[in-house]
Amino acid sequence: MMRWMTIIPALFFALGLAAEEPPEIIKDTTDRIIELIEENRETYEADAERMREDVREVLMPRIDTLYSARLVLGRHGRGRDEDEVLEFADALAEQLLRRYASALLEYDLRDRLEILPMSGENTERMTRVRTRIQLDGSSRAPMDYVFRKTDDEWLVFDVIVEGISYVATFRNQIGEEIRRHGFDGLMERLRKGEIELEVEEDNAE
Repeated sequence: MMRWMTIIPALFFALGLAAEEPPEIIKDTTDRIIELIEENRETYEADAERMREDVREVLMPRIDTLYSARLVLGRHGRGRDEDEVLEFADALAEQLLRRYASALLEYDLRDRLEILPMSGENTERMTRVRTRIQLDGSSRAPMDYVFRKTDDEWLVFDVIVEGISYVATFRNQIGEEIRRHGFDGLMERLRKGEIELEVEEDNAE
């Protein structure tokens, strides 16, 4: 179950597509990832880097990079210029992509996603789309995607799995890394893939 809770949000953390509403973005991007894997499974099994490149092309341009990175950095991002924050955002996304993209080959994602009707107060600053992921067996994991609208497109900036916010969890872990190694040390460890971010229940908001 825990692998579903980490693999799926790692991909959808970067959703976004102009001229569509958030629920449609989730469905369309899910379909694109499924088709990508089904059409290229043999190639990906032989070439993990090719899979990462293809998944990166779908997801990376669609993340609300600067906003998400500043939320994760929290107070550690204050006073840092935009280039530093963008560098951090790129390194973080690359670490997640490197860690989880190949694991998608182990799962059949088709027909496992249920998008629930919209509810609650949603605005252009924050809209939450509730979904459920069918796990092995009969259990389902709640996963919510938090969007905001920038210019003419909706972008995801957080994923909440069973009440656990990825932004809040990563903020705790990244903050500890910065306290131990400094910002430059954090960046070096992210680039080398030496940091393994985990979603833990005691980090839930």
